[in-house]
Amino acid sequence: MRDDGQIEVMAISTMDAIDPADWDACACPEAADGGRPVDPFTTYRFLRALEDSGSVGTGTGWQPRHLVARADGQVIAVAPMYAKAHSQGEYIFDHNWAHAFENAGGRYYPKLQMAVPFTPATGRRFLTRPGYADMGFAALVQGAVQVADNNNLSSLHITFCTEQEALAGARMGLLHRHSQQFHWTNDGYATFDDFLASLSSRKRKNIRKERATAQGFGGDITALTGDAIQPHHWDAFWRFYQDTGARKWGQPYLTRRFFDIAQDRLRDDMLLVLATDGDRPVAGALNFIGRDVLYGRYWGCEEDHPCLHFELCYYQAIDAAIARGLGRVEAGAQGAHKLARGYLPVTTHSLHWIRNDSFRVAIEDYLQQERAAVDEEIEILTAYGPFRKANIEEQE
Repeated sequence: MRDDGQIEVMAISTMDAIDPADWDACACPEAADGGRPVDPFTTYRFLRALEDSGSVGTGTGWQPRHLVARADGQVIAVAPMYAKAHSQGEYIFDHNWAHAFENAGGRYYPKLQMAVPFTPATGRRFLTRPGYADMGFAALVQGAVQVADNNNLSSLHITFCTEQEALAGARMGLLHRHSQQFHWTNDGYATFDDFLASLSSRKRKNIRKERATAQGFGGDITALTGDAIQPHHWDAFWRFYQDTGARKWGQPYLTRRFFDIAQDRLRDDMLLVLATDGDRPVAGALNFIGRDVLYGRYWGCEEDHPCLHFELCYYQAIDAAIARGLGRVEAGAQGAHKLARGYLPVTTHSLHWIRNDSFRVAIEDYLQQERAAVDEEIEILTAYGPFRKANIEEQE
């Protein structure tokens, strides 16, 4: 498409169709000087790793249809987008919408999903080159809707976008949805004990007890990043990941090759926490490192040890964030059990376009009620959080 401002928007079927520098100039311009990107998941190297490893593409139900907007021959905006044959790996789910639409005689799939596959982490979805924020955003929204409409697709879903994007998209007529996650916020803590001091006495004692139990499992816990992560570590983590994937999703989303590519291209973006018994890894948690956020992504184990999951996924992540001066830990989707461990509920956002007018009205009514329910639950859960009353009031 081309708008009145001579912006051309096209969909590409592979990251190989765009120059990495053009993509990253929109996705992570802050990293042009070699620094760390704000969001590691929308970088060219991460999205290309998904494609090259076969984790997305033919046979996966995630077919790349990335958007690229150009003005005067220059790439000014891009967006990771996929044609979806199912609703797996999204974490803001629309299964009930699909069932309702198909029970009424409609065809819900394929649909379009603007997202990072298998990654419930908030970040920009409309990636614009500096100086082109408004122009690029509008072009990508219009382009995505036009791709969906021209192909008679039921819907377009933009998941885990920023609040700013959600509000701007709603002003353009997209439906705004609220969901919930649990995040840990670094309130200027110098040590883990500083964090503990902000909690109520009972929660503080419970966390100390859990950490002591986990660390006494009979082995060692090590955090690795960069060149310290070796191929044999991925061999072990792949076993953990397969077990978790089989139990949660029926099969793993990522292929084994993804971790080989991660070793080559992404090792500086990752923090791998392993629990080992001698030379034998027994459990692990994989995190990705942003400029100000540590993102907890995957966990798995070969042996069950009390509290080891909490230690590797939550407490080691807090330790790492404090040591690196990061402002937040996002520990993934769902999990009210995170509340007692210092992770407070926050609102996450998504945008939706529904082609059928009657179905759109029904979804819009549902979302109004859902937003009110999510907001109320967050308020209640925050009040029951582990922090001392004064600390909650200060954070608010």
